[in-house]
Amino acid sequence: MTQITNLNRFRKQKSRTDARREADANAAKHGRSKAQKLAEKADRDRAAKHLDGVKRDD
Repeated sequence: MTQITNLNRFRKQKSRTDARREADANAAKHGRSKAQKLAEKADRDRAAKHLDGVKRDD
């Protein structure tokens, strides 16, 4: 006898892999890691604090 295959399982599996591949491509193109976002925020905060510290009162 032949083995019965569930085509829905294969269709869903293909859909998942396609979605994961597209998500990885978008993350590589647009995304930044959480560590990168936090480092950039820290740099902006440090620069703003430094600028406020060297301001002269007229």
